[in-house]
Amino acid sequence: MPIPGPVDPVPVPRAPSSRADGRVELVGLPRDQIREALEAAGMEPRQAKLRAKQIWHWIYNRGVGEFAAMTDIAKAQQPWLAERFTITRPEVVEAQVSTDGTRKWLLKTHDGHEFEMVFIPDADRGTLCVSSQVGCTLNCRFCHTGTMKLVRNLDPGEIVGQVMLARDALGEWPSSPDGRMLTNIVMMGMGEPLYNFDNVKQALKIVMDGDGLGLSKRRITLSTSGVVPMMERCGDEIGVNLAVSLHAVTKDVRDEIVPLNRKYGIEQLLQACADYPGANNARRITFEYVMLKDKNDSDADAHELVRLLKAFKLPAKVNLIPFNPWAGAPYECSSPERIRAFSNIVFEAGISAPVRTPRGRDIDAACGQLKTSAEKKRRADLDREAATGLHDAA
Repeated sequence: MPIPGPVDPVPVPRAPSSRADGRVELVGLPRDQIREALEAAGMEPRQAKLRAKQIWHWIYNRGVGEFAAMTDIAKAQQPWLAERFTITRPEVVEAQVSTDGTRKWLLKTHDGHEFEMVFIPDADRGTLCVSSQVGCTLNCRFCHTGTMKLVRNLDPGEIVGQVMLARDALGEWPSSPDGRMLTNIVMMGMGEPLYNFDNVKQALKIVMDGDGLGLSKRRITLSTSGVVPMMERCGDEIGVNLAVSLHAVTKDVRDEIVPLNRKYGIEQLLQACADYPGANNARRITFEYVMLKDKNDSDADAHELVRLLKAFKLPAKVNLIPFNPWAGAPYECSSPERIRAFSNIVFEAGISAPVRTPRGRDIDAACGQLKTSAEKKRRADLDREAATGLHDAA
């Protein structure tokens, strides 16, 4: 059976900027667009500039979702704002906590589409794995998310809203860098971030704003499967750390497991990494490499990985990821002994190659598993409906 290749998401409609009731969503808008929205609704320009600054502070620094809580805005004006604007997060459909402390949320957009995000706590950091699309277009064969169809891009408010929702759950308002549990963000959830570049850029600019959510660009990593034409723009215009889903070192194997390789090959991808703005030994590029039994895990594969990274003189770190299985997956995970042997070869060549500890497997929150709870929930609902129908018919 032929493996479907990646599809550029040009036809995917963008989410509307207003809700069903006509109110404009303010989450995800930069300051100047909040001001423009206030002016468009009839507010005098000088007042709109002041109110935009106040509203920005309340949304992103204080985490407030109601105009009535904005104490420096006149009470008489608060209902006027509430009639025309809204401040929302994605709806939480289901929240799960793993035995290892990992948290996963099944979320729903205002127009009824489901996606997921994951928070991974560690002793020295807390990392939020954020989604950029509902579904995915890349069809990577080892990834459960890749078996979904791409529904649509998430808009900036839906991306920023994930960070805000996590802050809600962790009790981290007002926004302050001191004592945070949520210290890092990885754009590694559902979707390919560089196929939703403009929305991701706008969202991350808000996340990095010192007067807003206030996370340093050095604490944000964007993961791509290798959308080569967008990588330089990512470095220039967003400036965050780069992670690349490499997963294979030969054309045949990467064509199979990461079909985007047919469009942008390994050498083209690695050259784009070498050219990535800001990459240096202090800000290394992370190469993600899922360990698949008898597919990409041989000593020869490890030596070829080292050769490629050194040939392109890349400041690199390799994350070795034990494959996280899911029902119907076409691969098995490499043995622990094989993973250690692979890691040792890369380490001995002077390149860091830690083995990632799987997190959240019991709630299907591990790398490559996002989608599962949404699918299971829908399947369970259908089963209950079928059972009810049979009972009623009897």
